[in-house]
Amino acid sequence: MSSPPVQRPFPQPEQGSTVPFWRTELDPLDDHQTTPFPSETDVLIVGGGYVGASAAYRLLVENKQDPPPRVTLVEARGLCSGATGRNGGHLRPDIYSATALFNERYGLEAAAEVVRFEISHLKLIEELVRKENIDCELTFTRSYDMYYDEEQLKKAKIFYDFLVNEGLDFMDDVEYMTESDTREQAHVRDAKGGFSFSSGHLWPYKLITQLVRIAITNGLNLQTHTLVSEVGESPSADGLWPVTTSRGVIHARKIIFASNAFTSALAPQYAKAIVPCKGVCTHITAAPGAPYRHLPGTYAVRLGPGAFIYQISRKDGSLIVGGASHTFKEDEEQWHNNPDDGKLIDVGVNFLKGYMQRTFLGWENSGAEARHVWSGVMAYSADSLPHVGSVPGKPGQFIAAGFNGHGMPVAFLSGKAAADMAQNSISFEETGLPRLFKTTEARLDPIYDDTR
Repeated sequence: MSSPPVQRPFPQPEQGSTVPFWRTELDPLDDHQTTPFPSETDVLIVGGGYVGASAAYRLLVENKQDPPPRVTLVEARGLCSGATGRNGGHLRPDIYSATALFNERYGLEAAAEVVRFEISHLKLIEELVRKENIDCELTFTRSYDMYYDEEQLKKAKIFYDFLVNEGLDFMDDVEYMTESDTREQAHVRDAKGGFSFSSGHLWPYKLITQLVRIAITNGLNLQTHTLVSEVGESPSADGLWPVTTSRGVIHARKIIFASNAFTSALAPQYAKAIVPCKGVCTHITAAPGAPYRHLPGTYAVRLGPGAFIYQISRKDGSLIVGGASHTFKEDEEQWHNNPDDGKLIDVGVNFLKGYMQRTFLGWENSGAEARHVWSGVMAYSADSLPHVGSVPGKPGQFIAAGFNGHGMPVAFLSGKAAADMAQNSISFEETGLPRLFKTTEARLDPIYDDTR
C-alpha cells in the first residue's frame, strides 16, 4: 500500500546527498534575494524551475505593461534546484508513444494537438536561445526510440502505420528502423527495431538561470530559500491571497503554482491528480583514454513493457542517463508519493552500472561509469496530462504542473499560458494550449490512475 497523498510542504533534502550534474556550475543567482522579503505583490510565482522562469519572462519581458506588475518568484531552495535542475535535459517530443494512449481515450484530433504542441517547442526554444543569446548547450539531433521486446515493437509499429495512413504531417519526420538499422545507425546491440525523429537537448539549469536574470533586469523580485508552507483559504476583502513562507507572509493578488510535484502541499485539491514520484539520473563518462564510440543522438531504450531508459549524448562524449523505474516499481515507498529528492534509490542506480557497456556497440571496453548520481522528484498526473489553467474554485490562482517527467517539450509554453491568464484574464481556450491540458474540477477526482 502507498502512503496517503502528501498535503504538507516538502522536506528540505539532506545537504550534499544528491547533487545533479546540471548544478555543478552554480550561477550567482542561485541564492539570490533581490530585496528584503516583500509583504505584497501583484503576481506571486511559486517555483523557480522551467514554468516559473517562463511565466516571469512572459510577464515582464515578452508582455510588458506600463506600469509593470510587481512580480515575485519564490523558490524553496536554490534557483532551479527541483525537477528542472535534475532532469535529463531531453527536449524530446513524444511523437507516437503517449499519443496511442491519448488517441484511445480522447480521439486522434485531441491527441495530435498534443504532438504538434510538443514539436513546436523545438523551434520556440531555438528562437528564444538565439534572441537572448543564452548559452545552454542547445543541440538539435535525432532521437532513437529502441525496442528490445518484439511484441511491444509490433504494437508500436501498428500504431505508427495508423498515424502514417491518417496522413498526419508530423509523421513525415518519423522513420521506422529495422533491427539492422538499430545496430548500424544507433549502435544499439540488442534492439529488435525502433523509430527515429527530431529532438534536442540542453543544459536546463543554464537556460533557466539566464531567463530569470533577464526577468530580474526587467523588474522580477527573486526570493530563493523561501519555502511556502500555506496559502490562505480565501482572499482578503481587497482581493489579496495571504501566503505563508519561511520568511514571512506575502499577500498576492494572483498566484501561479509552478511547483509541479509539490503542488498538493499548497493546493491539496490536487492530491489525487498530481503525485510526487522519485526517479534516478546519472552523468556517465568513459574512463580517461579508453575507447568509446560517440553516439549520434538522444535515446529512449525500451527494454520491455514498463522498462524504460532515457539518455542524451553530450558533445564532450559524456552522457546523461536515467530512468530504470522498472527496477524499483514494486517498492512503492521508494518512489510513489515520495517527495524526498535527498536520497537515492539504490536499486535503480545499481541497474545503471555497466549500462553503456552492455547496451552500445563500441562501449565494451570504455570503462564507462557514473561520475554524478542523483535523484529527482517528478509530478505524475493521474491521467498522464499536465494541469494548466485556473485553479477550480480559487479565483486568482493558476497552475501549470503535472508534467509526468516530460516537461522539457511542454512546460515553457504552459508557463507562458499561465502568465497570460493571470495577467490578462484570458480564458484557457484563448491560450492555444492543447484542450486536454485544461485543469478542471472533474480532473481533480480522476477516473484514471497512471501514476503507477
